[in-house]
Amino acid sequence: MFTLNLIPSSPVTFSKSIHQYYPIKRIQNPKNFTQPPAFLNKSTRHSPEVCNFNKIHGYPFGKIQALSTKTTHFSNIHEKPSKKPGSHVPKAAAGSESNPEGEAEAAEVAAKSKAKTLQLALVFGFWYFQNIVFNIYNKKALNVFPFPWLLASFQLFAGSIWMFVLWSLKLQPCPKITKPFIIALLGPALFHTIGHISACVSFSKVAVSFTHVIKSSEPVFSVVFSSFLGDTYPLKVWLSIIPIVLGCSLAAITEVSFNFGGLWGALISNVGFVLRNIYSKRSLQNFKEVDGLNLYGWISIISLLYLFPVAVIVEGSQWVQGYHKTMETVGKASTFYIWVLLSGIFYHLYNQSSYQALDEISPLTFSVGNTMKRVVVIVSTILVFRNPVRPLNALGSGIAILGTFLYSQATAKKKSTEGEKKS
Repeated sequence: MFTLNLIPSSPVTFSKSIHQYYPIKRIQNPKNFTQPPAFLNKSTRHSPEVCNFNKIHGYPFGKIQALSTKTTHFSNIHEKPSKKPGSHVPKAAAGSESNPEGEAEAAEVAAKSKAKTLQLALVFGFWYFQNIVFNIYNKKALNVFPFPWLLASFQLFAGSIWMFVLWSLKLQPCPKITKPFIIALLGPALFHTIGHISACVSFSKVAVSFTHVIKSSEPVFSVVFSSFLGDTYPLKVWLSIIPIVLGCSLAAITEVSFNFGGLWGALISNVGFVLRNIYSKRSLQNFKEVDGLNLYGWISIISLLYLFPVAVIVEGSQWVQGYHKTMETVGKASTFYIWVLLSGIFYHLYNQSSYQALDEISPLTFSVGNTMKRVVVIVSTILVFRNPVRPLNALGSGIAILGTFLYSQATAKKKSTEGEKKS
């Protein structure tokens, strides 16, 4: 026997009890249960309050005074029963329903993934497009005005003006210029100048496609020079440079427009850019707060100061006579000016896009994208300039580019392994 001291309550619906000693008989017809149970012996008017038996102690409904050694539990009564008796939903069914918050999070993740993919596609698209435009109009200008030193100087000049415009309009934050920063840039800028002018000389001597095939051998020089400076590479990296060497050799032997000046220009360009990358890692470690775009901007400015005085010495005496011949060939001065202007603007833009792409994606993705960029440029320039391509030349180019791709894969795994060891 036990007594309950409870305040009057509204009709309550009881679910099946799980107590093993005093089970409550299940109510067959909840709709007829309009009066309080018999053990609630106080019959007053019903209160709008809802009785809760989940936790008896501490609630303002009174307390149970147990007169026996057993205690009755009502643990399965819902805390907030429905207004209509018998309309309760089992917990299992409620749990099986879809979670709106989870669906919203999944939709948000999917939307972010699509936006990231679109952004990556735009970055690669602009990078490839700008590179193609530069190579086409750079070659057109060199075909009628074969003075690569002046044209290379103008391209650096256009990039310098572009950066000054961005800084003055505050479209790009200007880095803090200090004497140590300028001194640290002198080496990378010098090697960048060597790489740029050598590539322009090569473009003026041979087909653009051949220059890019030879420039795909840059990983070979990177591995060799880095090894001399103490870096070690796994066997996979060394094996990956074998098809690069073989492919470039086959392409050079079978190239219709072969020229030793063009070949040496492309090879020296590789040396210059490899040394620029190596020297930059060593001399610019204390200036990591400078982003890639500003770093490249200042390298362009200093490279212009290196290159233009030498250009005047090397070919300055021929510029006036060469200009008149160019006007006779082209016919309209505006056409030539547009070619030169586009080559200068897009030279800077494609380098700017490459730095932005490197900030957005992983080094492995960037390496793969850079390899595919050469393929796109080679095919585009062949179609535009209608350069004859022999089957063995195409085969050699394909082997060299495949080797470049394998090299990027092997070096990316090497970097990830080194990162795991450091962490």
